[in-house]
Amino acid sequence: MSSTPATPPSTPAAPPSGPAQPAGATASATPDEPVQLVLSAASGATDAFAFLCLGKVFAGVMTGNLVLVGASVGVGDHQVVPRALAALGGYGLGAAAAGRARPGVPVRALLAAGTGLLAAAAVAWALGSGRSLPAQLVLIVAVSLAMGLQAQTWPVPTTYFTGTFTALLSRAGRRQLLHEDRWPALRLAAVVVGAAATSLLAWCCLPAAGTAAAALSALALALTLAPRRNTPPAM
Repeated sequence: MSSTPATPPSTPAAPPSGPAQPAGATASATPDEPVQLVLSAASGATDAFAFLCLGKVFAGVMTGNLVLVGASVGVGDHQVVPRALAALGGYGLGAAAAGRARPGVPVRALLAAGTGLLAAAAVAWALGSGRSLPAQLVLIVAVSLAMGLQAQTWPVPTTYFTGTFTALLSRAGRRQLLHEDRWPALRLAAVVVGAAATSLLAWCCLPAAGTAAAALSALALALTLAPRRNTPPAM
């Protein structure tokens, strides 16, 4: 008889842990989703404050500011250029500083710094500052710096939403929307709500126009300090 050794049975492949997710699917909801929702509202409120009160520029939408600078070459508003450049500079400084600080600096510290900047801008506006160009430039840098810091707090965008909007529509077109996609949709709605809050404040009581952004940012910071049942906040 031959002494050919028996071939050991092959190890069966492990079963899949769950159904396959479509490409680009949103991750499951986390305890940080409410924080990101409030931050999205704060972003909308801040952009509305900058646009309505500080010279028709954006604090967090840098693409819009680049378009304003380019449009000023022809028939656009030439006076918007220094304001748009101040927003670009402030946002870039905030994003670069936060990028250098992370991950050593906790998210809460970045949010606290941004909230402080928004609160200072709101107080300065309420006290009558920001009506002249030099004062406007200072406030624009402050609120844009806050948005640059906020943009680095989570991988999920809370200051710019074109990608979020595009991804949702793409998955809807492929009929691959998931239950978790409610959170990106809610973040888009929160931007509108935050901007509307600032607009209503500017209409009813102009000196209070900056308070919505500061209050929403402070609320997001408070949510990160609240006890979590499951996963701790990103640090």
